[in-house]
Amino acid sequence: MILGAHLGIAGGLPEAVRDLRALPGEALQIFSKSPQMWGGPPIAPAAAEAFRAAVRSEGVRATAVHHGYLANLGSPKPDTLARSRGAFRDEVGRAELLAVDGLIFHPGAHLGSGTDAGLRTVAESLRLALHDAPEGHVRWLLENAAGQGTTLCASLEELATVLAAVDAPDRLGVTLDTCHLFAAGFELRTDEGYGALVDRIGATIGFEAVRAFHLNDAKADRGSHLDRHENIGKGLIGLDGFRRVVNDPRWANVPGYLETPLDPATGYARYVTDLATLRALVVGGVPPEPKPKVRRSRAAGSTVK
Repeated sequence: MILGAHLGIAGGLPEAVRDLRALPGEALQIFSKSPQMWGGPPIAPAAAEAFRAAVRSEGVRATAVHHGYLANLGSPKPDTLARSRGAFRDEVGRAELLAVDGLIFHPGAHLGSGTDAGLRTVAESLRLALHDAPEGHVRWLLENAAGQGTTLCASLEELATVLAAVDAPDRLGVTLDTCHLFAAGFELRTDEGYGALVDRIGATIGFEAVRAFHLNDAKADRGSHLDRHENIGKGLIGLDGFRRVVNDPRWANVPGYLETPLDPATGYARYVTDLATLRALVVGGVPPEPKPKVRRSRAAGSTVK
């Protein structure tokens, strides 16, 4: 697995790349704007080019933009749905400008309209976006949910339903969040449980659809449907669960982005620890070359739900 983390861009887009390499990490996820805003200021072409150049020069192996939190591509409310579709189109353009590998997004919630109706609306939202951006290179990655409230795609079957309805395997894929999987009821801590999960992935979305992981331990118990991230090995998934994930050959070339809690007083220090913990679990792994100490000021704005 290609290990990395979600980093803030308060210090500038190229600085996020350099901060990643200082962790050290090889996979970078960012917000392209505030996740609590429908829109954001345009990305200056020079800033985008500086980001792309930094990714190349620093040897970053995988990149992603995480969509903001306000959009709901499955909303039954016409005004919210129209605004969400517009925000998604805007985020697609920003991701294309940055030339990242993936745009990771939460499918949304049906808000009482029912799961089937919500999934149909998500699929239609994505078909419309594809019509508007037929030549894009960024892969759009639906993220599995923890299953709280009326959120969609906590099950692999629901993810598979959307992928099949859109029918664009060269443009769409999936990001699997370990905390969300666990909260939705999947077991990662035993050979039997992890094997059952892998079998379900193969039978529903397919292994090729899995294009990224969010590597988060869980504060809440399995099946709780609570999205509560914890640092690696400090939560209820524990080291055994992550040992299986990072050593699975199916995910050898798939990025795994940390979204674990940070301490504002110590910047990315917890990321450094979490990445070291994950690498220590890899059988036969070679530790990366140490990089300069991470600056503490970059962690602001990097928290992901």
